[in-house]
Amino acid sequence: MSVHLQKDINSVKNKLLTLSAEVEETVYDAVHALSSHDEKLAAEIIERDNEIDLMEVEVEEDCLKILALHQPVAIDLRYIVAILKINNDLERVGDLASNIAQRALELKNDPVIDIPVDFSTMTEIVKKMLHSSIDSLIQMDVGLGKEVCLLDNEVDDRHKEAFHKISDAIRAHPEYTQTYIRYLSISRYLERIADLATNIAEDVIYLVTGQITRHQAGLKDGTC
Repeated sequence: MSVHLQKDINSVKNKLLTLSAEVEETVYDAVHALSSHDEKLAAEIIERDNEIDLMEVEVEEDCLKILALHQPVAIDLRYIVAILKINNDLERVGDLASNIAQRALELKNDPVIDIPVDFSTMTEIVKKMLHSSIDSLIQMDVGLGKEVCLLDNEVDDRHKEAFHKISDAIRAHPEYTQTYIRYLSISRYLERIADLATNIAEDVIYLVTGQITRHQAGLKDGTC
C-alpha cells in the first residue's frame, strides 16, 4: 500500500468513527427524550440529523475519491467497500433516531395512557447491539460482531410481542388508536436500528474475513 493511500484510508476511517460516535449518541438521546418527555432534546435530535447527513456524504465522497485515485485492490478495496456500506447504515440509524424523537414530540400532545409494552429491555438490547457493532469496527473484532447477530432475533421477538399487545390494546380502547400506533412505530424503529447494527457487524465480518454472511442460512438462528 502506498503512503498516500494509507493516509487517505486512515482519514476516512477517522471520519467514519466520528460519524459512528455521533449516531450512537443521537440514539441514546432519542431514547432519553422519549422516556423523560424532553421536548427540547427531541427537537435538537431532529435538527442534528442534518449534521449526520452531511457527515455521511463527506465519508462517501472520500471513499469514491480513493477508488478513483488509488484504484485499491484486495483487502484495501474490501475495506473501502465495507466503509461505504457501514456509512450508509449509520446514516439510516440517524434517521430512525430522528423518527423516535419526532414520535416523542407527538406523544407530548396525546392523552396519557397505560402502555401495554415495556420498551426498556428492548431499548437496552438495541443500544448494546449498536455499541457492540461500532466496537467491532474499531477493534476489527469478528467475535464481537457475531455477538451482535445473536441479539437480533431477541429484538425481533420483542417487536412481534409489542405488535400483538398493542393490537389487543387498540381493540380494547379504539379511542386511543393514534397514540398506540405511535408506540408501535417506536417499536418498529428500534427493531430497524437492531437490523442495521447487525448489518454493520456483518460488514465487519466481511471486512476482516472476506466472508459475506448476509442472507446465509446461519443468519436464521443469529449465528452469522
